[in-house]
Amino acid sequence: MPETFEMTSNTGNRWQRRAFLASGAAMLGAPAFAQDTLGTIETEADIGTGVRRNISAFRMLDWQPYFSNLRNGAVLVDIDSRAVHFWSEDESIYKLYPSSVPMTEDLTRRGRTKVVRKVEGPSWRPTPSMRERDPSLPEFVPAGPDNPLGTHALYLSWTYYRIHGTHDTRKIGRRSSSGCVGLYNRHIQELFALTEVGTQVLLI
Repeated sequence: MPETFEMTSNTGNRWQRRAFLASGAAMLGAPAFAQDTLGTIETEADIGTGVRRNISAFRMLDWQPYFSNLRNGAVLVDIDSRAVHFWSEDESIYKLYPSSVPMTEDLTRRGRTKVVRKVEGPSWRPTPSMRERDPSLPEFVPAGPDNPLGTHALYLSWTYYRIHGTHDTRKIGRRSSSGCVGLYNRHIQELFALTEVGTQVLLI
């Protein structure tokens, strides 16, 4: 499974940046996600098919097809390619991470949201629907090595939805979650430091 990829460039040097993106896309073969920081929430229908057509295999992407601006930075989560992309507000940082995604389409939510809370060492409570599907689940798991949210969590404006770490690295790159997006702990720690409350997030 690929490691995170980083691109650093000056905003004015667009040609070199695009050349780097083009060459990087040819070398990669796994999923990517990016984050979008809008103050409003849009449904999947609001996104339209134009954005969907830009989805392909795990590859580096440009932010313009997905966001109108990079205010507060942006995260794009690509469910189909199982990847997370991040762009900093000044375009100096671009990150690409492999991720886990929901197990089934009915557990998947797509659209625009934002980071509303950041927690280091999160605790976990299974949702009512999760306990209904599996009554053996514990009611509460404190922070630690047994916690499904890993070491860090970004809470989104949608109830129960998070981008978080995982101690079970086998889940990354797979359809393995009940709705959230999972990253390696070292990657969520990095993304946690790059994002802020208000960072825009788009799931496609």
